[in-house]
Amino acid sequence: MSASDDSSPVSSDPVVAADPGAPDPDLFDKIVNLSKRRGIVFPSAEIYGGFRSTYDYGPVGVLMLRNVKDAWWRSMVQKRHDVVGLDASILSPPAIWEASGHLANFTDPLVDCRSCGSRHRLDKLEDPDTCPTCGATGQFTDPRQFNLMFKTHAGPVEGAGHEVFLRPETAQGMFVNFANILYTSRKKPPFGIAQIGKSFRNEITPGNFVFRTREFEQMELEFFVPPADATTWYEYWCQTRLQWYLDHGIPAEKLRLRAHDADELSHYSSGTSDVEYLFPWGWDELEGIANRGDFDLTQHAEHSGEKLEYFDQANNERYVPHVIEPAAGATRTMMAFLMAAYDEEQVNDDTRTVLRLHHRIAPYKVAVLPLSKKPDLVGPATELFSDLAETWMCDYDETQAIGKRYRRQDEIGTPYCVTYDFDSLVDQAVTVRERDSMEQVRLPIAELHAWLAERLT
Repeated sequence: MSASDDSSPVSSDPVVAADPGAPDPDLFDKIVNLSKRRGIVFPSAEIYGGFRSTYDYGPVGVLMLRNVKDAWWRSMVQKRHDVVGLDASILSPPAIWEASGHLANFTDPLVDCRSCGSRHRLDKLEDPDTCPTCGATGQFTDPRQFNLMFKTHAGPVEGAGHEVFLRPETAQGMFVNFANILYTSRKKPPFGIAQIGKSFRNEITPGNFVFRTREFEQMELEFFVPPADATTWYEYWCQTRLQWYLDHGIPAEKLRLRAHDADELSHYSSGTSDVEYLFPWGWDELEGIANRGDFDLTQHAEHSGEKLEYFDQANNERYVPHVIEPAAGATRTMMAFLMAAYDEEQVNDDTRTVLRLHHRIAPYKVAVLPLSKKPDLVGPATELFSDLAETWMCDYDETQAIGKRYRRQDEIGTPYCVTYDFDSLVDQAVTVRERDSMEQVRLPIAELHAWLAERLT
């Protein structure tokens, strides 16, 4: 027999979906609870009471985060001939951050409440005179500038000569390697350098789960262009990056592209726009696209004494390329995908929780489920898993009733469940269940690969 959500033949009862436009004020808590329950994200060092603003990505979360990064890399590097990759060091000497301006300018205004002792970023307070923690008015200390970089020491001796920093962004590694990559890759502007990696910022007020943490991953591109073409490429990358989120399943009404006002711009930027997502707490940044001009290459050339420029043989001209920088947060992007995909709907008398993730983002593409734990089914089901796992990331689950196993896969966003039942021993066919519609089809095992490939490629 075929397997259904209640371990009986496929039901014809209607599925009543929740109103997709209805706001869900509890969505944030639902995502946090789902993440813990299904192995997506755990509080770090939880058995020791936790460590604030740090998180560990569990068996499901590590796959989803990898898929977010792989989807970005596929779009930004694999499918382009004008972008190459880099993996630069996390530790770096003070000279890099002096040249970039981070030592002098990478600060936040910090105030403390004399009444309750809480600490806040002054520029993030709705009312700069009222403490949001205790409500006291006029109790803030004078603001002081707080540098966000983590400092440590290299070698056995501590001291100014041994100071190094954990990078607060991945960008500088691409700038200081500009000449190396220009020479070894034989690229010429316009071309880009892409990097995915960890960054570290000693945030005063981290929060909102994995949205703002002190340790996070960035997905950044530095795209080097002739100065005269900078505006055109800036507009191109704004639209291209917005489209990437749409293509991977975030609905248009949850996204916007917001250009920075003049008073928001960094001193080196002639234009910056943010791709923003409508989180439960409001609109917030997923990615910034900045026209950085020639600031970075000029600064590093000046401080290092090395030439960081391009010679255009066709026009017999030397110039310092301008830089367009799309910079996205991998962890906060994953969080946006989780929130956009989360859905609850009534199925018969039950509420079904489902992550309607795009198949490229889904942690597992296929789950193989033997209908019973009897050896007659487990053996061939395991062989089927091994065969499918050569192509896709697959899960295998043989515990509890088949309906409960379907629900577990729904909650982690698995697009397809393949059930191997007792009839499979005779007809060499399996039941395939689709996540979003819950529709089931019976397929010959010999045709399964091609059927899945058509839908997952």
